[in-house]
Order: sequence, then structure tokens, then C-alpha cells
Amino acid sequence: MTVLDDRALNRAALARQLLLERAALPAVDAVAHLCGMQAQEPQEPFTGLWSRLRAFDPAELSDALTGRRVVRTHLMRRTVHLVTAADVLAWRARHQAMLRQRVLGAYRRELDGVDLGELAAAGHAVMADGRPRTMTELVGEVAERWPAPGRRALGEMLVSALPLAQAPPRGLWRTKGGVRNVLLPAWLGREIDPLPADGTDPVGRALTRRYLAAFGPAASADLRAWCGLAGLPAAVAALREELVAFRDERGRELLDLPGAPRPDPDVPAPVRFLPAFDNAILGYHDRGRIIDDAHRGLSVAGERVVLVDGRVAATWRVEADTVTVTPLHGLAKSDQTAVTEEGERLASFLSDGESARARITAP
Repeated sequence: MTVLDDRALNRAALARQLLLERAALPAVDAVAHLCGMQAQEPQEPFTGLWSRLRAFDPAELSDALTGRRVVRTHLMRRTVHLVTAADVLAWRARHQAMLRQRVLGAYRRELDGVDLGELAAAGHAVMADGRPRTMTELVGEVAERWPAPGRRALGEMLVSALPLAQAPPRGLWRTKGGVRNVLLPAWLGREIDPLPADGTDPVGRALTRRYLAAFGPAASADLRAWCGLAGLPAAVAALREELVAFRDERGRELLDLPGAPRPDPDVPAPVRFLPAFDNAILGYHDRGRIIDDAHRGLSVAGERVVLVDGRVAATWRVEADTVTVTPLHGLAKSDQTAVTEEGERLASFLSDGESARARITAP
């Protein structure tokens, strides 16, 4: 079985994540290819798409949100993701049990004795009028019936038990807006796809294929780390005959789609600026292909990072009108130049061309 070292896996991941070469794709198609984008920080997907697409116009993504072609919703790992309307309708029912279990993991004692089916039905009845509501407003309309649990516990369970989207202006370019929830079927004009009654798992198989297209080659543990779903080994097993297998340097079996890109490990990788919580890093259990173990905590702390030669080499932030880069280790002179130039382009994007300043601080 062919062994793929970390550099080969790095180049494959960059290619799948549209980070090796910017793609000429519409924003909605890019979101679909990436299987959604983590988006609990509302403005971060704009930087994520700017780093991946040629001539990206942020108005295109805002228009897709207001036009209901993409939505913000709790999905993979019960984190807020920006996903296409088609994908959330196809995937939401498959994620339902996981969403509920993750809330119970944090609030099981407070929700003890609460009939979760009755709670969801009550919340659905409240939301059925189509009016967007904050979590506080939703809880306020059902709390009298369930006075014992804390309101936070009720709210978190309602947000997970109900198929909700976060309505604009939340997530629009340069627009601040609190979270106001709407029912997905009402917002999108179509019911969520039900799970098959015969116990088959076509959604799990589709998720596996889509994940490998955007993240592969990958192990089953990587797939689960990305989506948070249990029960996918059966879906993976059902696809085995149509997949190819490799091993990494640690002996793990990696699966992939036969025709998916696996570039030469020596192909140059350009500097890329990633937003907070980007799935190019979080979408794996073994993140060693992109980030060193010593810096792994950055990926869950909300730090924005810079890729140099395909690996996390710095963090970045915006101070006034300047993109400030802080290296994690010394950078070669040529890399400093490339980071500064890309940082200036990012500064220009973030300021509509009014500024193009970037600076590198001491590591």
C-alpha cells in the first residue's frame, strides 16, 4: 500500500481546499465544494473565500445569504456553519441525533425529566408563524411550561432540536446583527429531507464522498472529527470498493476518491491567510498535515493563521488599517516578502482598496 508522507498529504489538502491555486468558482459553488464553512465568527467566511477564489466579491456571498441560496446554521460538530440550501436540506436530519447529544453532554442534569420531543414540538409551534426570534425570545415563550431547567439549557436544546437558520443581517459583509432564528423549511420553502425508513444511509455515503473530495485522503477518524457523526463506519464500508487506500507515515489507513487530485509533494504552495476556525485545519483528527502539534491549540482558540509553504507559520490580526503578522518561528527573507505582499492584498480587500498596509512583528 502506498505511503503518503505529511508533505504529500499537505499538498493534497491544499488542492482540495482551493488553497494551492485560487479557483474560478462562484461563491456558492465554493461553499458547496468545501462542504460548508465554519462561521461562528460571521465575517470570517469572507476572508476564507477571498483566499480561495479569484476576484472574489463579498457582495456575492451577501446576496447568496439574502437570496437564501446559503444559510448559517448549527450543523457539523454542532458549530455554526455556512452551507448551501441544498446541502442543509439533505444533511440536517442525519445530524439531528448528534446535535441533541452534544447539548445533553453539557446540560444533561438540567434537562433531566424534560421530554425533548415535547420541547421541540412547543418550540416549533412558536416558530411556525415565521417571525425571526432570538434564542432568548424563543425560550421566553416556552419557559413557563418548563420552569425547572435553566433558560440557557432550554435555549441550547431548542436551537439544536429545531431545524433553524440564522436570518440576515447576521453574516452579511460588514454588517453587525444578532442571532435571529427562523425555521429552515419556512425560510427555504422546502421540507428537510427525511431519513430513509428502511435504515439505509445514503446521506452518510454522500457525506463521505463529499468529505473526501474536499479533504482527502483521510482516515475514518478524520471524517468523524469533521462532522461529529457516529455511525459512519458502515457508510465507509459500503463505499470501500469504489475508493482507493493509502497509509500515512504513522500507519493509519487513508481512503480517497480514485480521481481526486494528489499533487506532487514538491509543487510550490503560495502564502495563504486563513480565517479563524478554518476547516482546512479543523476538518481533521490528525492535523499534522497542516499544523505542528506544538501549535495545534491555535486552531481551536480562534487565531487567524498564515500558511507558508503550506503549513501554519504565523498568526495575523487587523490593527486599525494594517494587517499585522506574528511569525511562530523565523521566516526566510523570501517568505517575509511573500507574506508581506499577500498581507497587503488582504488589507486592500478588507478596506475596499483604501489601505494596503501589512507588517511582520518579531516572532
